[in-house]
Amino acid sequence: MADLLVLTPSTDGAAGVLPALALLSHRTRVVAPEPSAMLDALDADVLVIDARNDLAEARNNCKLVQVTGVQVPLLLVLREGGMSIVTADWGADDVVLTDAPPAEVEARIRLLIGRASSADPLDKAAEYSSGELNVDVGGYTARLKGRPLDLTYKEFELLKYLMQHPGRVYTRDQLLQEVWGFDYYGGTRTVDVHVRRLRAKLGAEHEQLIGTVRNVGYRFDPLPAKPTADAAPPQLADA
Repeated sequence: MADLLVLTPSTDGAAGVLPALALLSHRTRVVAPEPSAMLDALDADVLVIDARNDLAEARNNCKLVQVTGVQVPLLLVLREGGMSIVTADWGADDVVLTDAPPAEVEARIRLLIGRASSADPLDKAAEYSSGELNVDVGGYTARLKGRPLDLTYKEFELLKYLMQHPGRVYTRDQLLQEVWGFDYYGGTRTVDVHVRRLRAKLGAEHEQLIGTVRNVGYRFDPLPAKPTADAAPPQLADA
């Protein structure tokens, strides 16, 4: 039995979006497509996005999932006419027609969950690097230009989590749940304070590693790779 979160602007319920769900034993929750819904998606096994009626809105909802960094398989529910519109840049992991039979829906959900669980996530890595910044997860140490950074436990956890998902934007609420835990009752200002302290310890030269996305949250912006010293100089064409 899987936990499915159905993202839809309609009041049809989960079975209205994908009727086969009424005949399957999965747990379903229905939420409106807005940023706050991404908090509910964190503990879902599959995110079902309603694309039956408004393809433009459905595409925006897929982008919303991507920009907030939720790493849950996306199942897009379409009518037959929508199949010719969907492209890879939507970010959906699979598509299904709204009138698909229960056996097909069950198979697609099972395969989505199986692929997600068998993936080798970045957070299993023992060490992360970006330019002159290195984080050793096993040793709980962070070094900048070879010198250890004096980070608190939560500062280290925040830096590690952001580095594990470079370029992904996380809301303050998401970071509270992922770094501080579900049993933490402090406000989101806690995240802002820790980001400010972390930037101060990284220094002016590297504070931009922790990027701010206005009205959304924070992300880790990895530094571009530097060219090697022994790289051959560009050849000039003969006149």
